[in-house]
Amino acid sequence: MPSILAPATKAPDFNLHVTPDQTLSLSEFAGRRVILAFYPADWSPVCGDQMTLYNHVLSEFRKRGAELVGISVDGAWCHQAFARDRNIHFPLLADFHPKGEISRAYGVYRDEVGESARALFIVDEKGAIAWSYLSPIAVNPGADGILDALDQMPSLEKKNVDPKSARQSA
Repeated sequence: MPSILAPATKAPDFNLHVTPDQTLSLSEFAGRRVILAFYPADWSPVCGDQMTLYNHVLSEFRKRGAELVGISVDGAWCHQAFARDRNIHFPLLADFHPKGEISRAYGVYRDEVGESARALFIVDEKGAIAWSYLSPIAVNPGADGILDALDQMPSLEKKNVDPKSARQSA
């Protein structure tokens, strides 16, 4: 059983292929919240259901100020075919080479099968892990835990209010 990174830990940066010729790094999300959804494989039934569910609730994640990326050890070509087949509208990142390097950095690589575990992280706008969850491998963790965790985080709007200007307009 992997030992995943705990809340308050600095999220390890990464730069992974999102397409065969484009990469995406965690640092590109600096100042924003991002959900990292590690999963075993694009075409497994549970993974397909999980990523399709997240695609359906993507607007709810964004209403709460969070972006979403999926990460597995599948290659970029595999991700493209899967995303096209399922009409996925968020990036799927290839932790393909070196295989599982980022999954290992987050403590979610399963050496015995050469895949990522099914794990979720919310990285806050400062780059720290705000919430993490390791799901049983055969269970779709759904979106409720993510939404509850986002709802419990400080409001982004309230954090950006200048106390002096708030007093002047009150």
